[in-house]
Amino acid sequence: MEETLISLLREYGYIVLFFWSVLEGEMGLIMAGILCHTGDMSLFPAIFVAGLGGFTGDQLYFYTGRYSKKYIHKKMRKHRRKFAVAHLLLKKYGWPIIFIQRYLYGLRTVIPMSIGLTRYDAKTYAFINLLSAWVWAALTILPAYYFGEYILTLLKSAKEHWYLALPIMASFLYGAYRFTKQIEKNLERRGKK
Repeated sequence: MEETLISLLREYGYIVLFFWSVLEGEMGLIMAGILCHTGDMSLFPAIFVAGLGGFTGDQLYFYTGRYSKKYIHKKMRKHRRKFAVAHLLLKKYGWPIIFIQRYLYGLRTVIPMSIGLTRYDAKTYAFINLLSAWVWAALTILPAYYFGEYILTLLKSAKEHWYLALPIMASFLYGAYRFTKQIEKNLERRGKK
């Protein structure tokens, strides 16, 4: 599977990277950074394409919110709390929340939809979203490019000793989950005041 994925990235790298970025998968961007390090992809086109993919994905979420309100209210009922948090974040912080929403675990797809539900200007959203997407792509691809050799060595070691990665990954995911829940609680408390 790993060899197939790498050969696909080498052959159709920018197309795969674009669609992977639409889904906002950092792992694809990290792999692109490593492929840039090995010379199989070029750095600046990879950042450009990944940014366009991230931009496209968030624009789709935004317009889903803008033009499918009934669908969202019906199908996303279990995420009402997240939509409320996203709305509070936008109200309190304004445009910077659009810029950083890619880094808010658990809210990264909800925030664009939530903004789409409001009367926020679509052109302003698109401009901020595009800049944010390129920054996101650069912040993810560049470290993988610069530390490519170290990452490849680490991956080789992890492949041989995969069982050591499980508790580390579980701890990381649990920490990210707890951090997000704490942010949601704090925002709810502030919203009730």
